[in-house]
Amino acid sequence: MAKTIADALALGKDAKVIDLRFIDLPGQWQHVSLPARRLEEELFTEGMPFDGSSIRGFQEIHESDMLLMPDPESAFMDPVANIPTLVVTCDVYDPITLQPYQRDPRYVARKAEAYLKQTGIAETIFMGPEAEFFIFDNIRYSSNTYEAYYHIDSEEGWWNSGRADKQNFGGQISPKRGYFPVPPTDTLQDVRTEIVLALEAAGVPMEVHHHEVATAGQVELGMRFNTLTRMADQLLMYKYIAKNVARKNGKTVTFMPKPLFGDNGSGMHVHSSLWKGESNVFYDASGYAGLSDMAKYYIGGILKHAPALLALTSPTTNSFRRLVPGFEAPVNLAYSQRNRSAICRIPVTKSSKAKRVEFRAPDPSSNPYLCFAAILMAGLDGIQNRIDPGEPQDKDLYELPAEEAKLIKQVPGSLGAVLDALEADHDFLLQGDVFTMDLLEAYIEYKRKFELDPIRLRPTPHEFTLYFDC
Repeated sequence: MAKTIADALALGKDAKVIDLRFIDLPGQWQHVSLPARRLEEELFTEGMPFDGSSIRGFQEIHESDMLLMPDPESAFMDPVANIPTLVVTCDVYDPITLQPYQRDPRYVARKAEAYLKQTGIAETIFMGPEAEFFIFDNIRYSSNTYEAYYHIDSEEGWWNSGRADKQNFGGQISPKRGYFPVPPTDTLQDVRTEIVLALEAAGVPMEVHHHEVATAGQVELGMRFNTLTRMADQLLMYKYIAKNVARKNGKTVTFMPKPLFGDNGSGMHVHSSLWKGESNVFYDASGYAGLSDMAKYYIGGILKHAPALLALTSPTTNSFRRLVPGFEAPVNLAYSQRNRSAICRIPVTKSSKAKRVEFRAPDPSSNPYLCFAAILMAGLDGIQNRIDPGEPQDKDLYELPAEEAKLIKQVPGSLGAVLDALEADHDFLLQGDVFTMDLLEAYIEYKRKFELDPIRLRPTPHEFTLYFDC
């Protein structure tokens, strides 16, 4: 990847197209393409105008003009485009004041990193998301006045074990049996490898890839950790490249958290650690699981603010089909080493550099800039206010006796509840002007109007199974 404008210009010397990308408020990558002759220094210094009123969560129509300012450090050659294309991620600016736009999620991430330095607690935060997703062979869905359905298919799906309309080799994956089988049971080895090689070609260091637990093509690719804003950039690259490589192989990708009933959903466990220079401030050899007091306070902040955090880290109605008590997803507001039933886990490692906190509630439907920034702000609030996370829970929280289980708080159970929690608990996000009330209000309004209300108003197919003959 490039570092300076000169580097970006050199990287794109053979490009035919320049693709400028930015993020909308809900978290979708947007783009506009330019002919390669426009790849000049002025593009980086003067920017590219666009209509902000047509972007979700941005401007009203009477103030629509906005400006894209390309970040040369983000430039990469697109490994999946058929025509040589230089991709550059942009920050959004006001064209009149020439100031960063307060509702630009990438600006929120940048401010979060700046605020961390300002506190003196640490200089750098490293983040490592584990974004799971499904690769399907076919998908059909519809929702209208008189009909609602979805139909998913995958050659790995257990429901195809008796299929007779074409040659059937068997070996389909049973529910919750998809973790680590070799090919031919794992049918996606080559597709995953193509995705990993494309990400490496785009400058994203990859560490591992494998089949995940669920049937029907659930997978995960591991990226090497990076700083907050750059990791959010890379997560968008991850999703973009995964979708495009899959499409070229005649398949389709979804990052929705819970597409299948009766099997695991797709989470995005987010690992984080704070550093001063070459020192990991989360590490203390004498502490529980090798954690420093600062790391425990960081966990305390996450646990305290988790109901509000989930509005930004698990932000869809579908997220709460995954976050259901008593099943695989981490809903218990507790921390532990090794224990995957706690919402904060401390991965076991003897390395001081690898000591980190894993927050297990997020999923890949989130806007990564807002998700990562919110986690940092909750953790910093915990450090600044010395919030005690309580005692660790080193036992299976799903199998606790009822009298013990009721003492462990759990996350709210719906998008509506976490949006309410965010309205009630957001001061920690406003510190250092990282988030603004304008952004939070626009975000909550969008979620309620365009996601929550449409779901609340619609009958679901299963309700006909339950109630048609009532």
